Amino acid sequence: MKKLTLSRKVFSYPYILFMLLFVVTPLVLILVNAFIVDGKIDFSNFVDYFGNPANMNVLTLSIEVGVITTLLCLLIGYPTAYLLSKMNAGKLLVLIFIMPMWVNFLLRTLATKTIFEALGVQLGIGTVIAGMVYNYLPMMILPLHTTISGIDKSYIEAAGDLGASPLRVFTRVVVPMSMTGIISGITMVFIPTISTFAISQLLSNSSIYLFGDSIQLKFDQGMYGVGSVMSIVMLVLVLLSNFIINKVSGRDNQNRSTLL
Repeated sequence: MKKLTLSRKVFSYPYILFMLLFVVTPLVLILVNAFIVDGKIDFSNFVDYFGNPANMNVLTLSIEVGVITTLLCLLIGYPTAYLLSKMNAGKLLVLIFIMPMWVNFLLRTLATKTIFEALGVQLGIGTVIAGMVYNYLPMMILPLHTTISGIDKSYIEAAGDLGASPLRVFTRVVVPMSMTGIISGITMVFIPTISTFAISQLLSNSSIYLFGDSIQLKFDQGMYGVGSVMSIVMLVLVLLSNFIINKVSGRDNQNRSTLL
């Protein structure tokens, strides 16, 4: 009787099945809905989408909100992560920042909306961006704190011994050596922001629709072809963002290796 043996390849089968069902199959359906109309290859869905200026305005607004949210998260998150890295209880405080992420983002957004309404703040683009920053700020702080905490303190001490001021040490040593965390934080904030949905609707009383909201709306209206085209545009935008960020990250790592 042949002995049953388990190889490493066997343990990969569940992951392959999962990828086929929940990654490959949805992508295939999106491509089919986008390019095939009445059983024939047709580009009318692309014409319907790109021929409507309102659709492009939504895409532009989504990118603008993503850039603003990312910059605000970086401006708030970097000093916070830097200060936390200097504290003995920094890891515990980082955990406190991350704890809200354990709550469903819709519940967090509804709570944020209630706070704005209680304070008498008019809901609009400002509250949408504030809600985005609140939801995605922990994603910026976590990689920054990890990277800054891992910086070899001997470089900082050496710069100080050579006469560099604290500000110069920060700008010429700490910031360049934490660039990996900055890039990771930007990736974890910008990409989800431009593809998010529901947050903009809830925090603007449905007066502002971003790209993710528009995709959902198209599918709800039964416009699967146009919705699939928008999904492809979003996928291309995400891949392009990843490509640019990886290029910048690779160049930065090369410069750091040359410097060290």
